[in-house]
Amino acid sequence: MLSHLIIGASGLYLGDMLFIGISFIVLMALISVVAWKPITKMMADRADKIANDIDSAQKSRQEASDLADQRRDALSHSRAEASEIVADAKKSGEKQRSSIVADAQNEATQYKQNARKDIEQERQDALKNVQSDVADISVAIATKIIKKQLDPEGQQALINSYIEGLGKHES
Repeated sequence: MLSHLIIGASGLYLGDMLFIGISFIVLMALISVVAWKPITKMMADRADKIANDIDSAQKSRQEASDLADQRRDALSHSRAEASEIVADAKKSGEKQRSSIVADAQNEATQYKQNARKDIEQERQDALKNVQSDVADISVAIATKIIKKQLDPEGQQALINSYIEGLGKHES
């Protein structure tokens, strides 16, 4: 009787409804066993993979950021070293330049002093030679004066002789 009851205007019987309901429950049980668990497992695996990919991407981004920081630090350090090397080279060049200039000035001063000494020595030698020549000429004149008496002709001859003697000593 119950199986023959009509529900509503659709013309479905209670037995048909029970059959459809039980079939639906069995179908749902089969789907949950056969398809639902693999689908939920696949979804869970996919969610885990996405989470791992996100973590991996964040880790890679952090590593890239750290590497970029290291490269920036290394570049900054390299620039600082290069600046230091250039500064040291400039200082060294300046020291060498100063040393070369000082050596050149000392050498020039030494050359000047040597030249002055040489000039003074030459002057002293020239004075000695002139004094020696004057002394020789004076002795020669005195000798001639003693040998001759000075009369106007003798005096003129003595002067001429003296002038000729000067010409011989200079050449």
